[in-house]
Amino acid sequence: MSDANIPSVPVNDGAFVRQSSQVVYENRWMTVTEDKIRRPDGSDGIFGVVHKPDFVLIIPFDGTHFHMVQQYRYPVGGRFWEFPQGTWEADPAAKPMAAAAVELAEETGLTAARWEHLAHLYEAYGFSDQGFHIVLATDLTAGEPDRSVEEQDMVSRRVSRDEAWGLVQSGEIKDAPTIAALGLFERWSSG
Repeated sequence: MSDANIPSVPVNDGAFVRQSSQVVYENRWMTVTEDKIRRPDGSDGIFGVVHKPDFVLIIPFDGTHFHMVQQYRYPVGGRFWEFPQGTWEADPAAKPMAAAAVELAEETGLTAARWEHLAHLYEAYGFSDQGFHIVLATDLTAGEPDRSVEEQDMVSRRVSRDEAWGLVQSGEIKDAPTIAALGLFERWSSG
């Protein structure tokens, strides 16, 4: 990613100003920059910023149960349950609903007749510009998953609403976007 492709830091009334940005690491999934900044009081500082494309998180709901996936997450060394999620690497600029349909089918084999966009949130805006769209998928039809090589250890299953919250309490769901999505779903369903 060249400096021209690094997103500029939005300026909030001139509060923080990026003086320069240098790519310190890059691979096909992310770019890490070290940005020299000027704070509102005039002092200088640095931010390490992880630049990643937005992803979609899908809440597949069949009327009584969610469909969740579990896989090994290398950076934290464990297997956890979560909602299907990912970026559409074939077309990073794809609309969220199109990416969601592809991700859902790849990871679970499900297709959905109805989609609803619930929110756009940021994953960890203290160090990354990556955001994610939470979409609800309903009127589901079963099919065969078509997982990538990176997802070869993935399993999926139906999980009741109460069981999902139990998985959070037991530590089997630790994915913050999944927990945020559960909360948004509860708000949506109550209302």
